Amino acid sequence: MNSTVTPVLVAELLADGDRMPVYVHVLDHPGGRVLVDTGMTELHPAVADMDPRLVPLSEQDGFDVDSIDLVVNTHLHYDHCGGNHLFAGRPVHVQRRELEDALGRDDYTIREWVDAPGVEYVPVDGEHELLPGIRLVPAPGHTAGSQVVLVDTADGQVVIAGDTAVFFEELDEPRTEGQRLIRSLQPTQVWLAHAHEPWRPDAGERP
Repeated sequence: MNSTVTPVLVAELLADGDRMPVYVHVLDHPGGRVLVDTGMTELHPAVADMDPRLVPLSEQDGFDVDSIDLVVNTHLHYDHCGGNHLFAGRPVHVQRRELEDALGRDDYTIREWVDAPGVEYVPVDGEHELLPGIRLVPAPGHTAGSQVVLVDTADGQVVIAGDTAVFFEELDEPRTEGQRLIRSLQPTQVWLAHAHEPWRPDAGERP
C-alpha cells in the first residue's frame, strides 16, 4: 500500500551561526495517519543557546493533532520528541535501545520530554512493519538506537531519515552504518529532519 509524505516545519534552531530547520513528517496511509517525530513545543534552558523559534504542531493551522493514529520517533533527542506529550494515549514506536538510552543516560536528551505523562511507548527490536508499506529499520550512527522509516509511495521507496544524515554530503559519501544502510535501500528520495528539500540520488544511480 502506498503512502504520501508531507514535511511539516516545527522549529528553527541556531547552529554554527545559521538557522537550521526542524521538520517532522506525516505519512498518510490507507490504514492510518502516521507522524514521524514530534519536534518541540516549548523552550528549555538546556537548549537556550540554540535560540529556538517554535511552531508547535498543536498551534499550526490545518494540522489536527487528533488525526494522528501512530507516532514514530527516529530517535529521542529533544528536537525529535518534544511534542510526544501531544499524543498521549497513542502508540509511539521507538527502538528499545534508544528508549533505554534516553531514560538511562545523563546528558542524552531532555528526559522529561521523553518521559512525559501519558506517553505510551512501543519498544521495537530490529526491523518492524508498522503498516503494509511502512517499515521501521534500525540505522545506528547518529545514536546507537536510531531508526529510519522506509515508505512505499507512488514514486517509489522513500526514507524518512531523522538525523541518520543531517547534511546531503553524508549521503553522497556515507560513513556510518545507518548512512550506508540508507544508500543500500536505493530510495528515490530521503527526507532529513534539518533540510527543506529531500536528498535524491544522482539520476544515473536510481534503480
